[in-house]
Amino acid sequence: MKKRSDSLFELFLTFAKIGATTFGGGYAMLPILKRELCENRGWATEEELLDYYAIGQCTPGVIAVNTAGFAGKKLRGIPGAIAATLGVIFPSLVIIIVIAALLSGWTENPYVKNAFAGIRVCVGVLVINTVINMWKKSVKGVFAISVFDLCLILALFTKIPTAALVVAAAVSGIIYCSVQGKKGKEERH
Repeated sequence: MKKRSDSLFELFLTFAKIGATTFGGGYAMLPILKRELCENRGWATEEELLDYYAIGQCTPGVIAVNTAGFAGKKLRGIPGAIAATLGVIFPSLVIIIVIAALLSGWTENPYVKNAFAGIRVCVGVLVINTVINMWKKSVKGVFAISVFDLCLILALFTKIPTAALVVAAAVSGIIYCSVQGKKGKEERH
C-alpha cells in the first residue's frame, strides 16, 4: 500500500474531485472515497476508511470534512489534513457562491424544483447503498449483530445522541475484545 501521496497538491486535487462529485453529504461520499482512496490510489484500506468515517461521524463538524482531515493526516501529517480538508470543501464553496449569484431568484421555478427533487431521490439511493456496504463489511458475528440491533432500536425509539451511541458501542467493543482476549489466554494455558 502506498503510504504517502506524491504531493500535497495531489492530495488537494483528489479531495477536490471527491468534493465536486459528491452530492448529498457525508453518507453519499463513502463510495467515492472508497473508489478514490482505496481502489484507485491505495492510500487507505477499506477498514481504515471505515474507521475515519466512523470517527468523522461522532466528532463535531461535517462528516465529509472530518473524514478528509483524518485521511489527509494519515497520508501527510498536519499539512495533509489541511490540504485534504481544503480540497473537499473547495468545490462546495465555489458551487454555493455560483448558485447564490445565479439562482437566487429561480427557487420557485418548477424546473429547478423538479431537478432538486430528482437529486434528493438519487442521494437517498446513495445513502442506502452506503448503509448496505457498511453493513456487509462491519456487522459480522453475533456480538456485532447484537450491538447493531441495540443501537438501531435506541436510535429509532429514543432521543439518545448519536455520539453517545457510538461511544457506548466502542466501549462495549473494547470490553468484549478484552474478555475474548482473556478467554483465549486462559484456554492456551
